[in-house]
Amino acid sequence: MAKDKDQNSIFAITKNLTITCFISGIIIAAVYYVTSPVAAKKQIQIQNDTMKVLVSNADKFNKVNGKKDWYAAQKGNKTVAYVVPVESKGYGGAIELLVAVTPDGKVIDFSIVSHNETPGLGANASKDSFRGQFKNKKADDLTVVKDKSNTKNIQAMTGATITSKAVTKGVKEAVVQVTTFTGGK
Repeated sequence: MAKDKDQNSIFAITKNLTITCFISGIIIAAVYYVTSPVAAKKQIQIQNDTMKVLVSNADKFNKVNGKKDWYAAQKGNKTVAYVVPVESKGYGGAIELLVAVTPDGKVIDFSIVSHNETPGLGANASKDSFRGQFKNKKADDLTVVKDKSNTKNIQAMTGATITSKAVTKGVKEAVVQVTTFTGGK
């Protein structure tokens, strides 16, 4: 008799857990169904805002056919820049960037989308004092140096040379991709 009671009790617990899991799954699916489109729209809005900051003189951004996540920044009917996503390995892992490059291969600006760099060191890569060095540079000038008198290249951030090199490598990769795509024109 005690055995039957134990089996009924295990069966009852299993049944209750199954029902609870099923109801929880329905609730999670419903919440996802409602919030997913909102999150997707918000992500697109954030990306558009970022691109507008990178290429402030653009009227619109159009996807580039044949290139994943590339956008052509246009003013009127003329392409003034390409916004290219790149990823490079930094000190704390992957650094994801959006880089704006002119059709002739000059850096306009970049934005760090995500990183895991050390706060106060590598995280400074998004500050104007570092980012500003990239403006109007071509691929040949995108080399990290520690010589303060060298203004032709990119000055490494103090204490964050790995991050400096990773960001520079990513930006250079974007410039090379754009010049290869456009033929440097």
